[in-house]
Amino acid sequence: MPQESSPVKASLVAGESTYAVELRISGQFQPIDGRFHWSARMAAGPEVVALLRAGRRDVLIGGVPARLVELNPWGEIRATGVGRPPG
Repeated sequence: MPQESSPVKASLVAGESTYAVELRISGQFQPIDGRFHWSARMAAGPEVVALLRAGRRDVLIGGVPARLVELNPWGEIRATGVGRPPG
């Protein structure tokens, strides 16, 4: 079962813009493909929510490639990635 981390502060980069975010990361090793898959619940400002709503999905979080997935009812954005997680 995946374990969730303590909050991690990171930078989200989309194109030429950088935004401060706070993440709660969880993940697990997947034996089928031999890679670590992670997801994060992200507290971010309205600029990052606007990116997601505009269809921007592929970003860098803490220098790591990530994908913005969805906005939950509590205003957090879920992001996912494969390999080393941010932080």
